Amino acid sequence: MDTKKVASELVELLGGKDNVISATHCATRLRIVLNDDDKPNKQAIEELDGVKGVFSASGQFQVIFGTGLVNKVYGEFASITGVGAKDTDGGEKQVDHSDAAKKKMNPLARIARTLSNIFVPIIPAIVASGLLMGLLGMMTAFEWVAPDSPWILFLDMFSSAAFIILPILIGFSAAKEFGANPYLGAVLGGIMTHPALLNPWMLADAVPESIVFFGMNVELLGYQGTVIPILLVVYIMSKIEKGLRKVVPNAIDLLVVPFITVILTGFIAMLFIGPLGTWLGNGLTWSLDFIYNTAGIFAGLIFGGLYSTIVITGVHHSFHAIEAALIADLGVNFLLPIWAMANVAQGGAGLAVFFLTKNKKVKEIALPASFSAFLGITEPVIFGVNLRFMRPFIGAAIGGALGGAYVVFMNVFANAYGLTGIPMIAIAAPFGTANIINYLIGMLIAVTGAFAATWILGLKEDTTKK
Repeated sequence: MDTKKVASELVELLGGKDNVISATHCATRLRIVLNDDDKPNKQAIEELDGVKGVFSASGQFQVIFGTGLVNKVYGEFASITGVGAKDTDGGEKQVDHSDAAKKKMNPLARIARTLSNIFVPIIPAIVASGLLMGLLGMMTAFEWVAPDSPWILFLDMFSSAAFIILPILIGFSAAKEFGANPYLGAVLGGIMTHPALLNPWMLADAVPESIVFFGMNVELLGYQGTVIPILLVVYIMSKIEKGLRKVVPNAIDLLVVPFITVILTGFIAMLFIGPLGTWLGNGLTWSLDFIYNTAGIFAGLIFGGLYSTIVITGVHHSFHAIEAALIADLGVNFLLPIWAMANVAQGGAGLAVFFLTKNKKVKEIALPASFSAFLGITEPVIFGVNLRFMRPFIGAAIGGALGGAYVVFMNVFANAYGLTGIPMIAIAAPFGTANIINYLIGMLIAVTGAFAATWILGLKEDTTKK
């Protein structure tokens, strides 16, 4: 494939390089922010060599090329349009892609994208902790080592560390996203998890000490493992820091701004925002737990059936924050198995399209895109295959609903977030063999249900461009 030719043709079909504000890419997609979203010729772009699908979401025009190829196309695309080039001549700096995309989103999508940008970088730490907890659980359950073995001590330290310092991790990531100093965000996270405060993870029957500060009774209780308090605190910190930088002279900025920012935000955190955030977080997890235990399989049916539709809106990016709160407060993530059912169901529907379609290019896209969904990456099959025909997308929703109902009925859990499909087996394993088996059965139900529903609904290939 001549990637330079493809990139050049793509630029022209987008309305020329003057219509391109910024661009970036992920593992499979070229993401472009445009001045005029009506200029691109979507039908012609879909016919370009290597293109597996085209859609608009999250304030971006997105072209699916697939793993590996997208990197090469982006390199040529950036060279032609000038996006991503460094400012070396003292001229106007390039537009930040994230900021450009956010400006074109509605407020709800903007909040979802912000939460995603905060929590996605933390996923490796959460997944590692979840796997370490699983290893610790197996060593204890099968008595591979003595209970007082150093292995138990060290693995307990390694597996719990990320959750104990979670406010520090979130503080750093959130400060970057809010445009503040990330190290000050980490400091605020450190204040909220200071050893002088009673660690709620070790609370048991212990009662935190209280002190009187300006007539206020303040409990010396830490925020280890919490999510919402540090998000609120760092958001306020970012406003304070930015406000100070506007009025403090540059000559004393380094001395004055960090000092006032930390002391002001620290008091606000300990006296007001921290307790409020804890109350909100507990209310959120209690509500979700109540719905899960009360609605049961109906919750699984609804969430599993609607999740892929939510993915199209981009609001699903905010779910990482909710899942992190569930793990911190309840020790389990009961939402992720439902999302996983919806994802693999898209793969099942994509497989049905592979067998039903007579279009050679659709066949070439459908098979690898479906297997990608089984690994937790659904965008290629959703936007490149199922939504193009609509009926397979409905079939996937049916499969996701059936699988979601099953995993809720069987109480399938995960102890981390960020992995679905086959990789999620690793973070379902810590809850035992039965948990894994029920998860696999749920996947089978979701995939076969989506395949059968799509087969029954059929395929109208004359509506591929709808």
